[in-house]
Amino acid sequence: MPLTEVVLVDENDKPTGVMEKQEAHMKGALHRAITVYIFNSRQQLLLQQRAAGKYHSGGLWSNTCCSHPAPGEGTLQAAHRRLYEEMGLRCALTPMFTLNYRLPLDNGLIEHEFGHVYFGVTDETPQLNPDEVSDYDYQSLTQIAARMAAVPDQFTSWFQLTFARIPKYWQLFQSGQPR
Repeated sequence: MPLTEVVLVDENDKPTGVMEKQEAHMKGALHRAITVYIFNSRQQLLLQQRAAGKYHSGGLWSNTCCSHPAPGEGTLQAAHRRLYEEMGLRCALTPMFTLNYRLPLDNGLIEHEFGHVYFGVTDETPQLNPDEVSDYDYQSLTQIAARMAAVPDQFTSWFQLTFARIPKYWQLFQSGQPR
């Protein structure tokens, strides 16, 4: 399997180099990431359950998909690529916000990412890549918030951190207001 490189960035998302993905997560090096939230026409968010064999957070529920742009790849291009590779979906994506976080993971790795968050809407049925995703579910934001409060350990750390922002940005997205 070829090594996957991530783009290292500074606090302003300016590239500072590249590093192998696993090494970046072992060292907690700040790197660029993408996070995608797909909704259906019933205003439900598409959740994915990460495949059990993933190198971290296996079996946990999370947003529709997330990953890292390859060196030289734009964040929107990476978001489209990974949405198709993980969930088998294609749809228009809108940039919503960015965030920077540093979170310890379940196996000693560290997610230190400058994340670019995208929203999209589709009613297409996901075609899951079993190497990436074991299950999916559509739920309302209210249902997700209640479930996250009741059983937070079933969700990825970055989804728990980011989810509080989603209802506000979903309202902005639906109204077509600038972000």
